[in-house]
Amino acid sequence: MKALLNLTEALKAELTNNKLINQVTFGTLDEVELLKRDNYPMAHVGISAGSIDSSTSEIEVNILFLDIVDVANENADTFNDSELYVMNNMLAAATKTTQELQRGTLYENGFQLEDEANVEFFSDKFEDKLAGVGLDLRVTIQNSTELC
Repeated sequence: MKALLNLTEALKAELTNNKLINQVTFGTLDEVELLKRDNYPMAHVGISAGSIDSSTSEIEVNILFLDIVDVANENADTFNDSELYVMNNMLAAATKTTQELQRGTLYENGFQLEDEANVEFFSDKFEDKLAGVGLDLRVTIQNSTELC
């Protein structure tokens, strides 16, 4: 059974082809080198849980879409346009990934998002001034294990 490996490879390919993303990483967030500024914007994929049914499995996938925010001048207006710009771009990247799982190529290849995706905006979550979108998905994949 290679369903989980196929899912992660398909997500990596989709995110790598996204014009708004420079790098795709996988694993726990503390494994990512966050201070390398040339990697941004980036997507970080994690898997948290799942369930198994008779013919399908559902995998909980978490994707962080993040980028560096240009820190506004201290005397400038506190309404940080750069932070909103980053959040907007990362939401666009998350939306494209979600749509691919709902009705696009990923859906056609058997990686399907039946329910809505949950989005959480963040800023100041990390050492660098980063902002972006956390995307929580429950992806359905086909079980391919045969019983003897």
